[in-house]
Amino acid sequence: MEPWETSPQRRAWRPYIETSLLLETRLDEDLRASAGMSLMDYHVLLVLSECPEQRLRMGELAARMVFSPSRLTYQVKVLERRGWVVRHPSPDDRRVHHAVLTAAGLEALRAADEHHVRTVRRLFTDDLDEQELDVLRRVFTRTQDRLRGTG
Repeated sequence: MEPWETSPQRRAWRPYIETSLLLETRLDEDLRASAGMSLMDYHVLLVLSECPEQRLRMGELAARMVFSPSRLTYQVKVLERRGWVVRHPSPDDRRVHHAVLTAAGLEALRAADEHHVRTVRRLFTDDLDEQELDVLRRVFTRTQDRLRGTG
């Protein structure tokens, strides 16, 4: 087996990890400047916007966000103070709470979306052709499935 320092895996890993961290930082800075929200705020709003009735159990949302329950509770409290999300107890089980996207939260997401999509395109996808985008989709979908134990 080839040593890690000279392996093709390392030559792929280093640019990936460094670029992904840089990209996440730049997207977060841009969203804060253009929409007054963090990338994590945006992602919570986006996930909820795609759910039936724009609601999701807090535990499920934590898993989707890859957050601990306490980290998600903090994040949702931040969004609640802004009027973008509310928490509702489940009618079936009082121990369970749902995060629910509000009309103001949906509006904030929509207001941020156009600029954010332009930024994602400019910083990431515009330099890729259709085949490269398909390879990335397949690689990251497969990796995500493996990490979540679904693949």
